[in-house]
Amino acid sequence: MFLSKLDSLNDALKLINDNQKVMGTEEIPLAEAHERVLAEDIIAFHNSPPFDKSAMDGFALKGENTFGASQSNPKTFKIVDSIGAGDFCDKIIKEGEAIVIATGAPIPEGADAVLMKEYTTEDGDELTIYSQVTPGENVSPKAEDIKKGEKILSKNTFIRYQEMGLIASAGYNSVKVYKKPKIKLIITGNELVEPTKEEIDNAKIINSNKYAIKAMVEDAGATVSISHAGDTFEEVKDEVSKASEDYDVIMTTGGTAISKGDVVLDVVDDLGEILFHGVAIRPGKPIGAGIVNDKMIFTFSGQPVAAMSQFDIFARKYLFKMQGRDFDFHIVQRQAKLKIPSQLGRTDFIRAFSDDEFARHVLNRGSGIIRSMVEANSYIIIDENDEGYQKGDIVDVVFFDSLLW
Repeated sequence: MFLSKLDSLNDALKLINDNQKVMGTEEIPLAEAHERVLAEDIIAFHNSPPFDKSAMDGFALKGENTFGASQSNPKTFKIVDSIGAGDFCDKIIKEGEAIVIATGAPIPEGADAVLMKEYTTEDGDELTIYSQVTPGENVSPKAEDIKKGEKILSKNTFIRYQEMGLIASAGYNSVKVYKKPKIKLIITGNELVEPTKEEIDNAKIINSNKYAIKAMVEDAGATVSISHAGDTFEEVKDEVSKASEDYDVIMTTGGTAISKGDVVLDVVDDLGEILFHGVAIRPGKPIGAGIVNDKMIFTFSGQPVAAMSQFDIFARKYLFKMQGRDFDFHIVQRQAKLKIPSQLGRTDFIRAFSDDEFARHVLNRGSGIIRSMVEANSYIIIDENDEGYQKGDIVDVVFFDSLLW
């Protein structure tokens, strides 16, 4: 089955958004939380730092006692103790006294500044200083970074390495995050064979979609399991039916056009509901989506470039939002290096190589030319209301790197 009227891109995306699902949550060790998404606010259990601490190696003392000290006017202090990192000193600093202190050690009572070791000389317990410091200088005050009870990160924050350090400082050794979606990728096609160095039989082709789409799913923060089905209604139906029981999202490649043997949309129609089939885009017009057993199914083209573009346009945002993370194309403007034709009523995603100033579309753009995706680093997006661009026009560009999880 094929719906003869093509949906607009915006209408198709709205249908997907209207059926958006969000994953449940799980608590995992903080050590495993890198590049996951918080499913809770992080409220600090501790101050950080938990005390006024030295920001460097040197001498803790009263800042005002150093005023006027210089190379030509040195001042002397008495060293009364030494504090290493992790140590505590209960002495109270008096006028003209100093305590040797390591970076990170607590500032002793009575001291309010740290003078760097480089501006001093020592002779036994006598310290000579050749520079002055103001009160508070070289001291990291208590709770400078985090205050106990403060919300330091919000639910739905993506956990980068920076957030890992902040969460740890707040006292968490485990965090609640959104579960990773489990994706079933079903590759259809009687013609497909695994990569091999040997001669390939007539009418066969290497299964590249299996590897490209798997990597794209993982780049969207999800996990993926792969199976293969021949071009029969019964085989595809069996795979889709089983996947709808055990997985959160189903994706298929191949079998979405109108030729004999393209049965995937017939299966979706039989098992559930087709949301759309056929969208006014290039490449990837025969994209389909539906609902089977309350699970989203994306039916991608068997053509590799079309399938990759369809994933970026339709599935990537869905997988991000399942995990509590929003996603939109980060569009930047560049100057077209060449003329780019298009037609009204269709949104084009043109493979391009772009730099800080220009965008040049890849000339060999067939939807089966995988090398064109390798030669590109971006899409030029031509809106359905535009008939293309002339050389020198300003165009909308999305870099591939901005799409990654």
